[in-house]
Amino acid sequence: MRVAFQGEPGAYSEQAVFNYFGNVETQPCESFDAVFDAVVSGICEFGLIPIENSLAGSIHQNYDLLLQHDLHIVGEYLLRVQHCLIALPDVKKPEIKRVISHPQALGQCAAYLRKLGVKVEPVYDTAGSVKMLKESGTHDTAAIASRRAAEIHEMQILEEGIEDNAENYTRFLAISKEVVKPEGESKTSIVFTLKNQPGALFKALSVFALRDIDLTKIESRPLQGKPWEYLFYIDFIGATHEDIASKALDHLNEYALMLRVLGSYPRYK
Repeated sequence: MRVAFQGEPGAYSEQAVFNYFGNVETQPCESFDAVFDAVVSGICEFGLIPIENSLAGSIHQNYDLLLQHDLHIVGEYLLRVQHCLIALPDVKKPEIKRVISHPQALGQCAAYLRKLGVKVEPVYDTAGSVKMLKESGTHDTAAIASRRAAEIHEMQILEEGIEDNAENYTRFLAISKEVVKPEGESKTSIVFTLKNQPGALFKALSVFALRDIDLTKIESRPLQGKPWEYLFYIDFIGATHEDIASKALDHLNEYALMLRVLGSYPRYK
């Protein structure tokens, strides 16, 4: 089995692949678009994409890509993100004057970096920052990335767990060309559009409230080509083959101009 992810080997996304799928072959991709293309083309059976972070919020690009491609969500995984300060072997922490990493990682370690008194420089990827550091051989620079990234490039971890907030989780979605029929507690992700009129969203959400269906996520995205109109993405507890969820979706169809089920999948706990 081959699974696509965005980033360099050692990225948090690759760690999530191994944690969720086990011992599989991974396919690093330069962009999220490339992850979707790898699955659509059949190069990879699955892709694993981040969809939201508990501190930074939603990854909006991936919501848009889910709508643009004929793929299905088949699973989810929550990864606890632990950042490491990484340097060349034998470098001491007082030598560090500059730190490089992905902007999100730098932001999640902002208080730590201020206390360290260093300059920060954003780069394209966390694991990529370790690769860049090793290639440059710069002794006064450190990178922020995962423990696995340090191990892959044989670099030194100066300090682990440097993120400002320990409750730092990223939610990932597994995507595939094949549909799954989940057993046990499940989630379903949908996207829909509504008429721009008073009460439209209230009526749409009421189809779930009337049936005591738990909504775990709601996200709005601009509808391309129609200024000030929106797509609504919703995750709810239940699967489309279950009677209550099926009736709720039938009811929602009465109000929605467009409704698409992105997938029903096992809920991660």
